[in-house]
This record gives sequence, C-alpha cells and structure tokens, in this order.
Amino acid sequence: METTVDATGVDAQADQLVNFIMKNCLWQFHSRTWDRERQNREILTMTKEILCEENKEPTERLDRCYWVDAVVLARNYRRNFPWINVMDNAGIAAVMQRVREKVDYQTITGSLNKELTDEHY
Repeated sequence: METTVDATGVDAQADQLVNFIMKNCLWQFHSRTWDRERQNREILTMTKEILCEENKEPTERLDRCYWVDAVVLARNYRRNFPWINVMDNAGIAAVMQRVREKVDYQTITGSLNKELTDEHY
C-alpha cells in the first residue's frame, strides 16, 4: 500500500531526513555559498530521483560525484526510514522538496558562517 502525507507529515518526515544529513553527511560543509547551493540541488534532486526510481547513472565526472553521494543517501534513507519505502512518488517528491528547503536554510541562508560570503576566502 502506497501512502502520501499531509503538509504536517511532510514537515515531520523532512525533519527526520534533514537530521540524518546534518549528523552523517560531510558534503554539507563546502566553504562557499555557490558550492553548497549546487551540491544541495544536485545531490538532493538525484536522491529524489533514485528513491522514485527515475535516476540514470550520469556520465560526467562531477555529476557522478554527486550521484554517488545521492546513492548512499538514498540507501540510508530506505534502511533507516522504512516509511519512505511505502510512499508514492508524489509523496517522496514533496518530502524531498521540503528537505531541500530545510537543508538550504541550515547550510546557506540561515548559516552564520561568514566564510560563505567572504570574497577573499
């Protein structure tokens, strides 16, 4: 049985996935805003695609780097959060969109790290 969730459920589930990223993923610590924006976009989009079984292995080197991180993250999500295994693709997409928003906030827009915007760093 596939399930979707309401907005409150999406937020709660996204919080679980974001918490996993913050505790276990080193890729969130790039030193520049543009690096963080790109990595968040690429890794989390590919993770969503993998979870929805829409992803194809990329051929470009940089894309492959993001893809490997996405594969590892998707495997960990499936193993540690069994509720994701019974969600439909629309539910997964909604949760992953919220994950992206929250990760962007924590690692970029809400970050107090001044090095992110220091042009001399």
